[in-house]
Amino acid sequence: MKAVAGHPIALWAGFVLVHLVLGLLGLYAPGQPLGDVSSVYKFWIVDYAFSGRGWVGIDTVWVYPILALVPMVAAAAFGPELYTSTWLTLVMAVDAIAFAVVVHLSRRHGAPLLGWWWVGFLALLGPVALGRIDAITVPIGMMGLLVLLARPALGTVLLTVAAWIKVWPAALVAAAFVALRDRVRVVIAGAAVSLAVLIVALALRSGANVFSFISQQTGRGLQIEAVIATPWMWDAALAPGHSSVYYDTSILTFQLRGDGVAQAAAIATPLLGLAAAVLLGLGLLALRRGRTAGEVLPPLTLALTVAMIVFNKVGSPQFATWLAVPIVFGLVTAAAGGGRSFRMPALLGLATAGLTQVFYPYLYHELLGVPDVALVAVLTARNLLYVALLAWAVLALVELLRRPVPTVPDDGEELERPTLVDRPS
Repeated sequence: MKAVAGHPIALWAGFVLVHLVLGLLGLYAPGQPLGDVSSVYKFWIVDYAFSGRGWVGIDTVWVYPILALVPMVAAAAFGPELYTSTWLTLVMAVDAIAFAVVVHLSRRHGAPLLGWWWVGFLALLGPVALGRIDAITVPIGMMGLLVLLARPALGTVLLTVAAWIKVWPAALVAAAFVALRDRVRVVIAGAAVSLAVLIVALALRSGANVFSFISQQTGRGLQIEAVIATPWMWDAALAPGHSSVYYDTSILTFQLRGDGVAQAAAIATPLLGLAAAVLLGLGLLALRRGRTAGEVLPPLTLALTVAMIVFNKVGSPQFATWLAVPIVFGLVTAAAGGGRSFRMPALLGLATAGLTQVFYPYLYHELLGVPDVALVAVLTARNLLYVALLAWAVLALVELLRRPVPTVPDDGEELERPTLVDRPS
C-alpha cells in the first residue's frame, strides 16, 4: 500500500485532483472564495490598467510589491472572461513545478509519501489556498528553501523574487543570510534581483510608488482574523456595541473598533520587528556554537514565518498558506538526516489549515456584524495553533543551543552534512 501511495503517478493524481476540486469550489462555492481574483485583481489589471487609467504600483500607490503585477497580468492572457480560470491554471502550474521538486527530493531521501502532506494541507485549507497572490509566492518560496543549502545564490534569487511579489518571504532571505556561511553570495543574489526590479520599475516611471507597499501597510487597522485581535472578537461577540466589526473601504477588509484596538494595531509591527530580531539572534548563536545550517534553518524559517502571522495586525486566512514552505522544508531536511523531526509542526500545520477552512470562506459572514460565538471559538483555536507552532519552533532553536555539538572525527575530517540538492560539480 505504501509503495502504491508513494508512486509518482499516485502523488500527481492526488495533486491534480485537489487542485481541480479547490478550483471548482473557488468558482462555485458560497462565500466568494476567489473574490479577490475575480474582482480586485481583475479590476486593477483589466478595468484600470488596460483601460488606460494607470498602473497600480507605478502610476499610483499600491499595497503589494511591484512584481505582484506579473501573475495578475498573466491571468488576463486569455481575456477578461477567463481571468479567474486562467489564474487557477497559473497557480496550478507554479505549484506543479514546486511539487516536482518535492517529489524528487522526498523519493531521493527515502520519504516518498512526503508529497502527500502538501496535497493534504491544500485540501484542508480549501480554495483560499489558490485564490490570493500568496498562492504564487508559496511554491516559489518553497523551491527557494529546498535548493538554498546546496545553491545559496539560486535559493536567494527565488526567495527575493517571492518577496517582491509579497513581502513575507523577506524573512526567509534574512534567515538565509544568518544561517549560511556564504553570506556574500546571499547578499549579492538578493541585491541583484532587487536592483533589477527597481531599475525596471523606475524606467517605467514609478518613482517612489515602487516602495508604496510599505507605507500602505502602516496605516491599516486590526483585522478580525489576526491573532492579536482575538480578545476584541470575543468582546464583539459577547458584548455587542462595546467592540465592533466594520468594513474598511480603502483596504477592502474587515477590521475592529473598540477600546485599545488602535494601540494594539500600533504596537503589532514593533513587536514583529523585535520578535524577528530575537529569533535571528537565536539562530546566529546556535550557528556560533557549532550547529550546521541544515539544523538551524528549518526551525528558524518556521519561527520567522509564524512570527509574521502571530505579530501581524492583518492576519488574513490565506496567511496559513505560508506554513507549507518551512514545514515542507523541515520535513525534507529531516528525511535527508539534516535536522530534527518535523512531525509535530506538520500535524499542527494540518490542523491550522483545517480550522481555517471551517470559518473561511463558507461561514465567514458569521464573523461579521455580531460575531457568532461558535465561529469565534474556532477562530480562537486556530490562532492558538499559530502560537503553538511558534512555541515549538522557538523551543527547537533553544534545544539546539543546549544539546552538545557532535565531535569532529579523529581523522580531522568534517562531519558529513546532507544536502537537499547536489552541488554543481
